[in-house]
Amino acid sequence: MTSSDQSRPSESTLSDAELGYASTSPERVHGPHALAHHTLSRSSTMYSTQSTLRHFNLSRGTTISRAERNRLFLQRLRGKGKRKVGWLESGKNALFCSWLNIFLPAIPFAWAAHFYRDTFSPQVTFALCFIGIMPLQAMFDWGGEQMAIYLGKTLGDLLMITLNNVVEVALAVILLIHCELRLLQSTIIGVIILHLLLVPGTAFLANGVRIWEQTLHPQSTELNHSLLSIGVLAIMLPTVFFAALDRGITLGTDSQGHWEDSALISDDTRSDLLQMSRGFAFMLGIVYIGSRVYLAMPVDDDTGTIAVHPDVPDEIKEEEEELRELEPECNPLACLIVLVVCVGLASVTAEWLVTSIQSVKESGHIREEWFGLILLPFISFSAEGMVTIVFFVQSLVMHCMGKKVMVPSILAHGRAIDLAIQFILWWTPVILLLGWALNKPVTLLFDFYEMALLIGACFLVNCITADAKTNWVEGLILLTYYIMIAISSWFYVGQPELKLMLFCPASIADSLAAATHKGAAALALD
Repeated sequence: MTSSDQSRPSESTLSDAELGYASTSPERVHGPHALAHHTLSRSSTMYSTQSTLRHFNLSRGTTISRAERNRLFLQRLRGKGKRKVGWLESGKNALFCSWLNIFLPAIPFAWAAHFYRDTFSPQVTFALCFIGIMPLQAMFDWGGEQMAIYLGKTLGDLLMITLNNVVEVALAVILLIHCELRLLQSTIIGVIILHLLLVPGTAFLANGVRIWEQTLHPQSTELNHSLLSIGVLAIMLPTVFFAALDRGITLGTDSQGHWEDSALISDDTRSDLLQMSRGFAFMLGIVYIGSRVYLAMPVDDDTGTIAVHPDVPDEIKEEEEELRELEPECNPLACLIVLVVCVGLASVTAEWLVTSIQSVKESGHIREEWFGLILLPFISFSAEGMVTIVFFVQSLVMHCMGKKVMVPSILAHGRAIDLAIQFILWWTPVILLLGWALNKPVTLLFDFYEMALLIGACFLVNCITADAKTNWVEGLILLTYYIMIAISSWFYVGQPELKLMLFCPASIADSLAAATHKGAAALALD
């Protein structure tokens, strides 16, 4: 370390990507972006004044104080150097951000169908709510992308991940409040495997058809393997604990319709599982928070300064640079208001959807396990799925007509895997702790079959993303496994003892009494 370095103890060495500036090093500028980067290096007002730029060389290894870095972040958040977007223009752009917004009128119709139940059937209410949530999901994507312009790639990605989980979280909380704990657990597993298999599989297949391979962020991919594994193992422990207690005991009714006595299905066992699950919930939350801090501010052990991962692909650096050059379509305050309104609409619409579930299951003869594992989680994917299908069909038609087809980016979007990790490490613990506050006996004891599905999905995703590269064949593999799960789950009836353990809001003794009464009634009918 030189004497000049020692004279600046309060400063940190940052890369241009960490500062959010475009690179000015010639060796890091590729293709059509070279002119833009050259222009940016000479700009006097990008995100700071000309005097600030005169003092800081925006190249790799820029030395800058923490106070200055915070000031530059606040300037970016306020949109300094960007085109000012008025309120009227922001509202117009939000309203026309996606062609899926043509389904927005379904929301008031869904609410009307809920309140006028004598006129509209529960099936109509469910369908309207399903359709109404689609444009809201598209609005979350658009709002997250707009905020990423002001927040930067790291915080922007975290915001988009959180917004994309809003619908699933709203459904889970409403199911918890309604004491639909068995359906809640199936939905949790269904959401996770959907984000691990269906969403990335569709993206890898649709975007990778015309290029040899796509690249994932190596740092995030390596960490995601560990995060996903600890999340699945934390869910597996209570399930294995319960299985170890079952030493060949078979639950059922005797000739009189009474449930056979079992020390396994008891309030004491459920109490142990509740304590275990709530403790795990705190631990998983700490792990997730620590992972976000690490990804946002990775620290170099040798120098103690903040630096980016040395193996970050050039495509990811270029994406950050393009994000900084992108002009917003909405001002930050208007964007926040739009997102808050959409969260409220999604929550209420999800509430009406949940109230119509029972009638839809009975009329469609759909088992609860398939309903929770496949149908309910698919609501969050409906918007993205339609956009992907339209893009795929459009590309196919243009190719057949001999027209030029847009070549996708070689940077694979593995954000769906981040969605699954956030749901399993953050939102699942939040739901458990919320159930504790509401006196709902929800635990991490999951169905054995569902647990096996989750372990298989985790194993497959970790294998496919191990080299931080993907292609369309690997996307096809993910989709194939998800379709296999959907087919096998259609015939699955679930574990009867798990339903007893999740009996809500009464005790296990009450659930056994209810089951005995039901069994006696069935025998009487026979």
